[in-house]
Amino acid sequence: MSGKVLSTVPILASLDLAESIAFYTGKLGFVLIAQMEDYAILGRDGCEIHFYACDNALIAENTACYVRTPGTDALYEEFRGRGTTVGPPEVRPWGMKELYVLDPHGNLLKFGEPA
Repeated sequence: MSGKVLSTVPILASLDLAESIAFYTGKLGFVLIAQMEDYAILGRDGCEIHFYACDNALIAENTACYVRTPGTDALYEEFRGRGTTVGPPEVRPWGMKELYVLDPHGNLLKFGEPA
């Protein structure tokens, strides 16, 4: 019998949990699932992103998370409608259409779908 992987959950650095929560809920449509003093869990469409309190900006500024989606164009329109500063999705040389969002602390989210 072999093991099975069901999902992955990125854990991103947050220089200010309240600011991260406000950005992800207000600008990206996530909902707050749980919050502790130094940790927060946000979710959207059955996916989760976790955040831990961190005081080293270099960690967040050098972290990225890939999020698969069936509709980068729809997310682009939604995020823009929420006031998020974001460029349109682009087809990358590796065959993925991707939308990039940089959060207030420097974490890069790449939303992608097959081109």
